[in-house]
Amino acid sequence: MPFLAMAIPRFHCPLEIPASGSICLPDAAAHHAFRVLRMAKGEELAIFDGKGIEAKCRIIDAPFVEILEKAAVDRESVLDVTLVQALVSTEKMDWVVQKAVELGAKSIQVVETERCTVRLSGDRARKREEHWRMVAISACEQCGRNVVPEILPIVPVKAWLSMPRGGKKLFLSPQGKPLREFFRPEGEIHILVGPEGGLTLEEEEHAANSGFKALSLGPRILRTETAGLAALAALSALWGDFS
Repeated sequence: MPFLAMAIPRFHCPLEIPASGSICLPDAAAHHAFRVLRMAKGEELAIFDGKGIEAKCRIIDAPFVEILEKAAVDRESVLDVTLVQALVSTEKMDWVVQKAVELGAKSIQVVETERCTVRLSGDRARKREEHWRMVAISACEQCGRNVVPEILPIVPVKAWLSMPRGGKKLFLSPQGKPLREFFRPEGEIHILVGPEGGLTLEEEEHAANSGFKALSLGPRILRTETAGLAALAALSALWGDFS
């Protein structure tokens, strides 16, 4: 039986978690637990390694905790979805990453498109990618996931579309077909979401030539930071966790 109690704080601990004994919390987790939340000796918390293992613990003496119970607990979506999100501003991108993790995305690929209003490269891109990984970890701590989704490096959308891949491939378009007209896939699902202003006609044609099918989410035009999350929720409702 999963022992997670949402009432106790959860912390990412990217270490090998022993079945018993004690463990020293990593600096980031220790700072959050003891400096931010001001947790004290005897209080309980949960840790997870990001690869599917979690443990219920009791604080011995900061930063050491005693392992009370350890288990492999699966709270992952039954769907293997990669959200391919066009790069947007910092706050919007943080929101997309956080909510995509909560909605069960297995990985998040950020792409640069012609109409992107934000451009990142070099050190700026790497720092932003690392920031998104921290956002994803925080979202896992909050929502109970024990596997941290992969945040893939930023690439130009045309380069990404040119890479060979299998599974169900969809891009959001007002001219697409509704989700109910698609069959449930057995393997991976890739959902490409354009920026504010949408994908260009050339980008849509490139996607179609790469085997992507146009998907519509209804008669209203959704913002880019809403569209991908709505698609994840719709997939879960029709084919996954919510069905």
